[in-house]
Amino acid sequence: MIQLPSGTRIWIAAGVTDMRRGFQGLSAQVQTVLELQPFSGHVFIFRGRRGDIVKCLWFDGDGLCLFAKRLEKGRFVWPKAESGTVSLSPAQLSMLLEGIDWRHIERTWALQSAV
Repeated sequence: MIQLPSGTRIWIAAGVTDMRRGFQGLSAQVQTVLELQPFSGHVFIFRGRRGDIVKCLWFDGDGLCLFAKRLEKGRFVWPKAESGTVSLSPAQLSMLLEGIDWRHIERTWALQSAV
């Protein structure tokens, strides 16, 4: 994983995105649908209809970067909302990219105190 600068926000674009879109199409979606700036340095994540592919758009200071990942098995966990954004922490992004359900993670201390 690329090391993101501190303070970088990570945004999931809720709903389904046409995975044929590239730099211009995803940048336009960030501006018009999400009402955010693609050159802000934040990470924007998009998922296709089948749920096995995500694309991440990020401005690293020199230019836009577009990363894609396809899972061979399983699907990426996505919010139920049809529009808007969801903000993630860097740890949640790592879990999302591994195909782990980032929404229901339990801390080990919570399990130990219940015993």
